[in-house]
Amino acid sequence: MKEQFLYPRSYYHGKFTPDNLVFNANLQEFAQKVSFISALESNGKLSPLESYNRIKNLWEDLNRISQELDIQDLP
Repeated sequence: MKEQFLYPRSYYHGKFTPDNLVFNANLQEFAQKVSFISALESNGKLSPLESYNRIKNLWEDLNRISQELDIQDLP
């Protein structure tokens, strides 16, 4: 119950391929981590620069994963 609250997961509704499913899980994890970083920055626990750098690193990781999986249409 606690993990469902802290780490909610949504079902995948797109075109099913194993790569799309893996990418969707990574995208949800990215969104959850960005939410946590934003909350920490809003409460003064992280500086804006540190928050930016962490989110930038997460975005680069997500882009790398999308390229490895050959996912299209990612800006």
